[in-house]
Amino acid sequence: MTRPTHRSAEEIGRTEHGPRPLPPLGEPRAGKPPATVDAVLENGLRVIAARHGAVPMAELRLRIPFAGSDPSHPARAEVLAETLLTGTERRNRVQVDTDLAAVGGDLHAGVDPERLSISGNSLASGLGTLLDVLADALTGAVYAEHEVSGERDRLVERIAVARSQPRVIAREELQRHRYGDHPFVREVPQAEDVAEVTAEQVRELHRESVLPRGSVLVLVGDIDPEQAVAEAGQRLSGWRADASAAEIPALPEVSGGDVRLVHRPGAVQSQLRFSAQALPRTDPRYPALQIANLAFGGYFSSRLVENIREDKGYTYGAHSSFEFTRDNGTLLVDADTASEVTAAALLETRYEFGRLALVPPTESEVESARQYAIGGLLTSTSSQAGLASMLVVLASSGLDHEWLVEHPGRLRAVTTEQVAEAARLFAPTAFTGVVVGDADKLSDQLRALGGVVLP
Repeated sequence: MTRPTHRSAEEIGRTEHGPRPLPPLGEPRAGKPPATVDAVLENGLRVIAARHGAVPMAELRLRIPFAGSDPSHPARAEVLAETLLTGTERRNRVQVDTDLAAVGGDLHAGVDPERLSISGNSLASGLGTLLDVLADALTGAVYAEHEVSGERDRLVERIAVARSQPRVIAREELQRHRYGDHPFVREVPQAEDVAEVTAEQVRELHRESVLPRGSVLVLVGDIDPEQAVAEAGQRLSGWRADASAAEIPALPEVSGGDVRLVHRPGAVQSQLRFSAQALPRTDPRYPALQIANLAFGGYFSSRLVENIREDKGYTYGAHSSFEFTRDNGTLLVDADTASEVTAAALLETRYEFGRLALVPPTESEVESARQYAIGGLLTSTSSQAGLASMLVVLASSGLDHEWLVEHPGRLRAVTTEQVAEAARLFAPTAFTGVVVGDADKLSDQLRALGGVVLP
């Protein structure tokens, strides 16, 4: 008996007449909009509840605008987020965890310069308990001295480690280069500031800043949206304040200009970070820019990846993405390279900026990026967690679930000409940024390249 000969994937994909043709992509199926209720409670909290009955679970996302201009605000905010769920007037830390575990639930908090975020989930039948524990923390968190001191000390250690990481250094330098001393820059507090935070300072920050008016609560799952909103209104009725939660001040526009070299002694790799002004999601030109960005560097089949990763081998990964704040959007481009090819990678990235602006994406590139964008959106929102996260992000930009439902249609309607127009935002002169690396190794090559401010 003769065993069949093994064929490689390349052999399977070819015939005597050449490569086997790929079948055309089918039209994506239109997703059914989830039943959604969007209401504002008496205390000023906006609640969005959506039915997504794939599994008997419920997802919770709470966004509280949490900006502060005081230099000590980031440190206090970090300690608050770490200790918010460590005990209340009604529950100690163990009881918080026990009550959540009884309904298969979990809650955790995080903070950045814009917002205090609380995320969690539970069995759909346990949504009332999940909301009750949340309400208890929002209205009765005690911030016990021993909890604050313990979490504060652990946070100091984590910050010290984080601040030694190249990507953290590059992000902070880019933020400072783009926005100067704007509060948005202060993403990672100084360890010495965190070490000085007291329990009373955290309690004061909670009283002044953990406020319902202007905040957004999203509930998604195997739930009745009307009942979920009513349940939230009942459970959170004691969370009240006359003031509104503090939104971060508007960001200044990003201006193009020279790249700044940041010296990191002994580094064997360099971090390249670029940024340019873009458009908010609310701008009617955004769908075209979204496709242009994908064609440039937003996914693996993009021009930038093909150039500096696949062709040149300068980096393991390059990526272009958006960063959104309320009423604002920026473009971010990043790549990490070996020191010896840093200047070459910078040159090729600038080349791709110019090429996209002058030689816009072809019809084939546009169609490929369009299908990826639509598929990615539908996939990311197909889960309860993904839909909840997207709804709270949209709400922070003044958008609702209707935008989400209608966006695939907007992407399908984008023309090649509209993408070409949007691609002009990628002009090299629109970008600025930083290169973080060993200046002793990089200065000569970057000086020769030009457009770089040396230390």
